[in-house]
Amino acid sequence: MTMDSDLSRIGISLPSNLLDKFDDIINQRGYSSRSEGIRDAIRTYITYYKWMSDVKGEREGVITMVYDHDQRGLLVTLTDIQHEYHKLIKASLHSHVTHNRCLEVILVHGDGSDLKLFAERLMSQKGVESVKLTTIQVEE
Repeated sequence: MTMDSDLSRIGISLPSNLLDKFDDIINQRGYSSRSEGIRDAIRTYITYYKWMSDVKGEREGVITMVYDHDQRGLLVTLTDIQHEYHKLIKASLHSHVTHNRCLEVILVHGDGSDLKLFAERLMSQKGVESVKLTTIQVEE
């Protein structure tokens, strides 16, 4: 159990719609407080980051991305990034989820560290809701 003296307090600013969704989830999952939900989310993020850090060697994979089609300049930026990493891309599929929300699936093949950089470039763009890289090691 964590002692109170081991806790650090932080302040964060969130859009109300994001906080509302988070509150719904913590209520559904039975967390005792927002803080406990945030701690769990941070632990999950750290685990995912560590897993992504281990992506090495020749890999096959898929990048799934959800983004806001109406975000100014985002489509051009995403296209530019994909052209920058064109040697990794085997195929892509684009789907319109709603009028302004899009899902893109990109099949990739290459060195794991390059795939990770590609995914991180995509996820750092304003208007991109989520990016997930899933890979398997290529065995001979």
